[in-house]
Amino acid sequence: MPDNPPNEGNTVAQQTNGQAMALTPAHESMTLLVAAVIVHDKATDRVLLLRRSENAKFAQGMWDLPVGKSEPGEPITETAVRELYEETGLTVKPEALKVAHIIHGAWGVEAPNGFLTVVFAAHDWTGEPENREPRKHSQLRWVDANAIPDAFVDTTASALHKYLSGGHAVSLDGWT
Repeated sequence: MPDNPPNEGNTVAQQTNGQAMALTPAHESMTLLVAAVIVHDKATDRVLLLRRSENAKFAQGMWDLPVGKSEPGEPITETAVRELYEETGLTVKPEALKVAHIIHGAWGVEAPNGFLTVVFAAHDWTGEPENREPRKHSQLRWVDANAIPDAFVDTTASALHKYLSGGHAVSLDGWT
């Protein structure tokens, strides 16, 4: 393997059928990696939601899950842990996260080449929820799982509803 990471435009050696092949990174088709967390209090059947503020980059005034982009070289579970803490102050261990849903979008805000969102469920956490990013979120509150607001970001709303109903674990958004 080369010493330089693939995101620097170098070829990467890969073994295929016992033979080495040189692969060039597909910069034009790179997909944004995102993590979202469904904080589900099973004892009360409530979920923790954030309402995006008028300063949000998209979906102003809409409800959403704690969600955010992965940093370069960051495992997706660490993205989920970091974003949950940054937005709500809750701490969850990466090994306590359960994959709840996968969203593959053909395009999106800041992701013209698509995005992949891994939606995790967290049932065990520490801390008390607080809105730690009031510039991005106008509210944070527990919502009964049977009363999810209609004004919700489409992709994460679909993932949340499918998780709560035990439905299909993969959503495709914007694909023909």
